Amino acid sequence: MFIILTKMKTYKSIIFVTLLIVQVLLSACYEPVANTSDDFSEDSPETISETNTSTDVTNKSENLETNTASEPENTSMTETTKTETKTAVGFRANLEQKLSQHGLSISTVANESSPVEKRILNEYGAVFLTKATPPDKTMFTSDSEVNAFQSKAGSSSESIGGATIELQTAAMEALKKAIAEAKQSGVKITPRDGAEAAKRSYKKTLDLWNSRFEPALKHWKSKKRLTDEQISRLKSLPIKQQVQEVLELEKQGIYFNTFFNNSILYSVAAPGTSQHLSMLAFDATEFGNKKVRQIMAKHGWFRTVQNDEPHFTYLGYQESELPRLGLKKVTKKGGEFWVPDV
Repeated sequence: MFIILTKMKTYKSIIFVTLLIVQVLLSACYEPVANTSDDFSEDSPETISETNTSTDVTNKSENLETNTASEPENTSMTETTKTETKTAVGFRANLEQKLSQHGLSISTVANESSPVEKRILNEYGAVFLTKATPPDKTMFTSDSEVNAFQSKAGSSSESIGGATIELQTAAMEALKKAIAEAKQSGVKITPRDGAEAAKRSYKKTLDLWNSRFEPALKHWKSKKRLTDEQISRLKSLPIKQQVQEVLELEKQGIYFNTFFNNSILYSVAAPGTSQHLSMLAFDATEFGNKKVRQIMAKHGWFRTVQNDEPHFTYLGYQESELPRLGLKKVTKKGGEFWVPDV
């Protein structure tokens, strides 16, 4: 009996020891229960970091902080870049974008409640898209305003065809290249009417206006379409209002161009609106030569004023770029013109 009890105690000891060993082994193999809360995400960088070694945790934590801090900035930069590089569509959008580069806007350049300024912008506004310095007004009203702009824009002068020509520097450089290429091709590009082919003063544009305006007054008085009282009143008006009323009379068939059969604006620019004032226009004697027009276009010079065939405007672009700027090509008997597509 004693032997049996002794053996039983021995077996219990063995069993106890065995159970103890098993418990120790189980404890060594234990793993925490995975986090199953709603905040857990297998794709979360933070969660992944926490399951790495201490070195990896530190590195990934630093990267995470950097990425998190820079994300808004990167997003902002991307949005800004998209805004800056976004291609403008149409004439007005390109016009607004171009003017903004010079601290200008459509509203500061033109008073569109004025029929005159609105018409000038819509018909002859290609000049405002130039790569050079665009005029800061659709209609200057004095020599002092013109002089201030010309001084700000800067200019260069060259002797061309026996006349001293003055243009904005970028326009002059492009013209010189065109003249050099024309010479190699056996053709000439020379100024029409001497120095007046390029830069002009406000007074000159007023004189040109009156050279059409005053003969027309006499003509329509002789036809009994205008009275002395009407003529006296027209002459006394401020220039902007005078131009506006002339255009209103033309709607009644009382035309003020050279032959009294079309708008005066197809014969001469309204005072203060000529592209020559911004030193971005050049009248070429050889305008009728298609090869000359092609060479001028290659160097950024295009005709942008319909019915003024000798007149070229410096835009600075290649012809293939003009449609995306909101300009359209109008082809007439005398050749092609690029005008706002409005």
